[in-house]
Parts: sequence; C-alpha cells; structure tokens
Amino acid sequence: MFKFIAFIASVATVLALPLHDAQYNNPEAGAVIKSYGSESQPDGSYRYAYETSNGIAAQEQGVGGHQAAGAFSYISPEGIPISVSYTADEHGFHPEGAHLPVPPPIPEEILKSLQWNAAHPEEEDPHYEEASRHL
Repeated sequence: MFKFIAFIASVATVLALPLHDAQYNNPEAGAVIKSYGSESQPDGSYRYAYETSNGIAAQEQGVGGHQAAGAFSYISPEGIPISVSYTADEHGFHPEGAHLPVPPPIPEEILKSLQWNAAHPEEEDPHYEEASRHL
C-alpha cells in the first residue's frame, strides 16, 4: 500500500512540475508597471493612465459615473497590436478599434423607409391622430 501511495504522489509531483515551470517561464509573469498616474477632483472628474513592460497601456478621463473617454492597448497572443478607444455616456459604451467587427451597411430601401417613418409619425401609428385629440 505504501508503494502505491508513493507512486501516486510521484506522478502528481511530475504532472505539477510543468505547470509550475510554465508559470515562471511565461514572459507575462515578469511584467512590471513602467508608469502610473491617477488624479481625481472634488467635482467628480478624474483621470488615470498606466503602462506595463509587456505592452499593456491604458488611459481614461471622465466625470463621475456620467461620462468617460479613454483608450487601451496590448499585444495579442498572436503578436498583433490591439488598440481600442472608447467613450461611455448615457447612451452606453462606444468602442472603436480596427480589429472590431463592423456591421454591414443598412440597405438603401430600409434606410429610406426609416427616414420616411421618422418624417411621417402620424401615418405610422393608426391611433396617432386619435391620441393627439385627447392631449
């Protein structure tokens, strides 16, 4: 029985070694912060920026939880530089980056229909005129 437990412990140790070594051989494990700055004001405005030795960088400025604008960048596992700039406001988060998918253009017929509907709201809703009389 002792030999069986010793064998299992040896196998577990051998299996754990590559994971342990991989952690320390990973270039990301040695990344350090090259620069960092942060500032906040009594009116709720703030800004921060940082950069690391492994190519990660970010910066943002904004006002409380109301609006923000910033950017971040890093190198993908495939070695491709990735950069994203963004704004965030009451309408949501709006990222921009060359690697982000772009929706196809709206077909002209649908675009014309949307424009017509916006210009003629009374014809879009059959109850529009009736509801307007009660206002």
